[in-house]
Amino acid sequence: MTDAESTTPRRSVASRAHAPRRRTVVAAGAASAALLPLGLGISGPARAAEGPAFRHGVASGDPLPDGVLLWTRLTPSPDATPGSGRGAATEVRWQVAEDDAFASLAAEGSATTSAATDHTVKADVRGLRPDTTYWFRFTAGGVTSAAGRTRTAPAADVTAGNLRFATVSCANWESGWFAAYRHLAARNDLNAVVHLGDYVYEYGTGEYPLEEDKIREIFPTHEVQSLSDYRARHGHYKTDADLQAMHAAHPLIAIWDDHEFANDAWSGGAENHTPGAEGDWAARVRAAKQAYFEWMPVRPATEGTTYRRLRFGRLADLHLLDLRSFRDAQPSLGDGDVIDDPDRTMTGRRQLDWLKSGLSASEATWRMVGTSVMVSPIAFGSVPAYLLRPLAQLLGIPAGGLAVNVDQWDGYTDDRRELLAHLRDNGIDGTVFLTGDIHMHLANDVPVEAATYPWDEPVAAEFVVSSVTSDNVDDIVHAPPHTVSTVAEVAVKAANRHVRWVDMDSHGYGVLDLTAERAQMDYYAIGDKTDAGTGTQHLRSYRKPAGGGRLERTDDPVA
Repeated sequence: MTDAESTTPRRSVASRAHAPRRRTVVAAGAASAALLPLGLGISGPARAAEGPAFRHGVASGDPLPDGVLLWTRLTPSPDATPGSGRGAATEVRWQVAEDDAFASLAAEGSATTSAATDHTVKADVRGLRPDTTYWFRFTAGGVTSAAGRTRTAPAADVTAGNLRFATVSCANWESGWFAAYRHLAARNDLNAVVHLGDYVYEYGTGEYPLEEDKIREIFPTHEVQSLSDYRARHGHYKTDADLQAMHAAHPLIAIWDDHEFANDAWSGGAENHTPGAEGDWAARVRAAKQAYFEWMPVRPATEGTTYRRLRFGRLADLHLLDLRSFRDAQPSLGDGDVIDDPDRTMTGRRQLDWLKSGLSASEATWRMVGTSVMVSPIAFGSVPAYLLRPLAQLLGIPAGGLAVNVDQWDGYTDDRRELLAHLRDNGIDGTVFLTGDIHMHLANDVPVEAATYPWDEPVAAEFVVSSVTSDNVDDIVHAPPHTVSTVAEVAVKAANRHVRWVDMDSHGYGVLDLTAERAQMDYYAIGDKTDAGTGTQHLRSYRKPAGGGRLERTDDPVA
């Protein structure tokens, strides 16, 4: 069941002097290879006729033991484009079946959609069997959508043999093609895909990346600020064939980070928001949240947040955080702000208490925590000046190299200390943080105090997944991948002994496999984000043994 209580890159981007380049292709792949996995379809091109169409695919999300949330968007007439406010109210029927031919229906129903919800459709279906694969589709006006596949969670009293979750984050449209989504769509072994934030970006065209480096053009071309803007941006993202394929193949579990609103968002503003010139921040947040919950297969938690809890039997539960709605402003170190001030918070008091109590009460072997920004502390030693600037851009640190990342938990150390001490003092084992945001792969042991590692055992593990497309170090400095960045990687590991591995150049995704004995993260990289048909390869794997202990490297991904 779900359980919640009441409770992003910088505007200034390093200049680039060269045209877009193509990264080395790891393996060739046809662009359409995974668009129809196991008979699944994607929405076809825009219809010229006046009748309805399903142009934005189908999706499912937030799986429960007895149900799942279904989603689609109907275009009732050609003029009813996302954010337009046009189009007649229309009844949409949905079906859930035990087979892909829809011969054995498990549930069906209908909903009326209108411009009030941007013609998006959600059906929170219940009465299904635990740990079961289902197929679903929608119909309206004689038109049937593509079919989707979904899967319910294991029953509460069952310990599954294994669970497998993909993790992704940071998909900037103009930075490249969403090949990572295509490769995930081709898999048939996932319980769900966990999206850790920056599903969409707010920037206008040519802002990030810069005009000379963009691979394709975003819509709307201006920075999104209003409800119609955010609706149009979400709608444009969901025209991507690879994104549609992933949604059609697996249920999605998503949280937001800053770019769903504006870069470096906090409760009272954002780095990429100018009061007055760009309107009222609270109004912008309301618009962004409304569009998000309309367009994403996500159940809104209390007070319109994304922090909530999903359970997967006795093997694992997943605690999902909202680290933008309640946080104080990021500290300005040059102005004398104190990062460990106990009056400053990232989570908000209510959310932190909710998380601590949930971790304590959990009887699962594995307690996953979806956090949009990195928990582990990161300090910098002797990083060369020419690499410090791109690292500062990605990590949100001052260009002078101060050893703190103020947009992440490094800028809110009192919250972090309280949370990690809670794990230590209560003997809570099996905590695994799943993280996105910084466009790098990392595998971290998480100590209560970095200075005591490795003498003290870590209290958790953290698996950070790189971006789907958003620029990382080699993109920013215009260098071949895995060349100049290796210097910075060595320096980061030397200054942070709990960082077991870091890859600053790859784009890709992770696949976390859980059993009663261990949690293993397999890291993958796509070959060339500028090539829609690029391949993928396994990079490295780390596993955490159940019952405590440190990360261990393993050679092979889980079969």
